[in-house]
Amino acid sequence: MSETSIALKIEKNTAWITLNRPDVFNSFNREMALGFQKQLDHCASQAAVRTIVITGSGRAFCAGQDLKEVTSPELNPGFKTILEEHYNPIIQRIRTIEKPIIAAVNGVAAGAGANIALACDVVVASEAASFIQAFSKIGLIPDSAGTFFLPRLIGFQKASALMMLGDKVSAKEAQELGMIYKVFSAEDFDAEVTVLAETLAQMPTKALGMTKQLLNQSMTNDLNAQLEMESTLQIEAAQSDDYAEGVAAFVAKRNPVFKGK
Repeated sequence: MSETSIALKIEKNTAWITLNRPDVFNSFNREMALGFQKQLDHCASQAAVRTIVITGSGRAFCAGQDLKEVTSPELNPGFKTILEEHYNPIIQRIRTIEKPIIAAVNGVAAGAGANIALACDVVVASEAASFIQAFSKIGLIPDSAGTFFLPRLIGFQKASALMMLGDKVSAKEAQELGMIYKVFSAEDFDAEVTVLAETLAQMPTKALGMTKQLLNQSMTNDLNAQLEMESTLQIEAAQSDDYAEGVAAFVAKRNPVFKGK
């Protein structure tokens, strides 16, 4: 992996993963896709990392697939490889890592870049950001779980229109649609994301990981199956150190100190 295609910084229990090919709007080639997976795995394995932030360098979050790669006879890995070895494993990691993952969308998020962002647990955007389901513009279909998450976020009809027409959605409109959590000013974006990341990192991240499991299963469970899973995980959460700390802090009228255990 190139040291520059993915940048990793760990501070105050937060891992900052930066997509770092700004000259091509952080579009994915094979090297960057595999490097991204490697860094996600590393963050998942580190007990000191309690939340993960994914962002982009320069003016873009991620423009999706690097089309120069797929149009090069020498470099093109083929769409089967791109989907099965690049994007699908990225989405699976984002959804199964039992730590909160923030997408900090600093600029344009297009194609797979948009859908990778929408798969994260909390999506925030700079007012300068935008989201584009760009696939139809070049005769492709949405991938990277876009057809799974976007209709659930904003409804079937709106998702269908955005995917077929390829309209650009501003950060403000994305928030109004329920596509993302919050929009911050461009000037305050980095500071606001830092506060959000540090807040999540100080929370009972063991319980947050369980919440993530429940949200994943809620996509396909019926009511009874979901209630059963809630019962199982609530019993497990009630045996955690964080629960004991949370109750003790509440009784003592002090701020809890959670450790994610």
